[in-house]
Amino acid sequence: MYRTWVILRHTFKEAILQPIYPLLLGLGSAIVVIFGLLPFFTLGEDTVMFRSVALDVILLFVLISTLFATSKSIFEEIEDRTMLTLMSKPVSRWEVLLGKYLGIILAAALAVLVLGIVTGLATWWRIPNDYMISTRSIDDRDVRNLAGYRYMHLMGLLPELILKWLQISVLAAVGVALSTRVSLVVNLPVVIFIYIAGNLTRFLYPLDDASLPTQMLAWVVSTILPYLEIFDLSGATVYRKIAVAQFATDPTAVSLGAIWTYMLAAVAYAMTYVAFALGVGMWWFRNRELGGGEG
Repeated sequence: MYRTWVILRHTFKEAILQPIYPLLLGLGSAIVVIFGLLPFFTLGEDTVMFRSVALDVILLFVLISTLFATSKSIFEEIEDRTMLTLMSKPVSRWEVLLGKYLGIILAAALAVLVLGIVTGLATWWRIPNDYMISTRSIDDRDVRNLAGYRYMHLMGLLPELILKWLQISVLAAVGVALSTRVSLVVNLPVVIFIYIAGNLTRFLYPLDDASLPTQMLAWVVSTILPYLEIFDLSGATVYRKIAVAQFATDPTAVSLGAIWTYMLAAVAYAMTYVAFALGVGMWWFRNRELGGGEG
């Protein structure tokens, strides 16, 4: 595991030092801050709309920087023969693949954390204006309402950030697997296509009236492609109230227990699909010529 840790650490540093990483991180933070200052004119739902937009910004910018890292993680080292030097050391190919992947998703986690903190601060700041609560009020009801709204929105933000990172981690596994065979030019559009197709798999079912071959084809497609809808819980964490503070007795509110129970299922699916994608990548990598070509 020490060798994997060394590769992880090197890959993490390489990912965060690539020029596109701080560029997208700074640009994403600036966009979130700007949206945090703008009104959305949604008649009392401005904070909800802001969080929805901010989460999409986080997913987009972190995914782009991660895909650039995964697309170049192994292929370029094979082409410039750096991989030959690495494999001359007492290190296995699976340790290289796993270390590369873990380093990349750790860099993605850092980016999600930074942008999540910016989003949380912007959410905290705009809640009083959005809900028309004075921060200078000495009325205990206003103080409790303000604290309750802030707590509720932040409790909904945390699981969404984790889900975004899990979604990025799944796509990163696909990118790392592809990088054992193809370059950035091919890898990037393929993963983007898989991302789009993975979001469309939710429309495959139900197929009760379809023929057996159609049902089998749908099953194969939905198994091979990542089912990315599982990482979208915005209907509960963004657009509905969470049963905390003054909303604890609201019958329409979603409990934190239900949210985190769902999170366990999402984590289990992510781990399963990552293992599948990296397994395919390991199979490709094991048969890959490391001299800069396939022959």
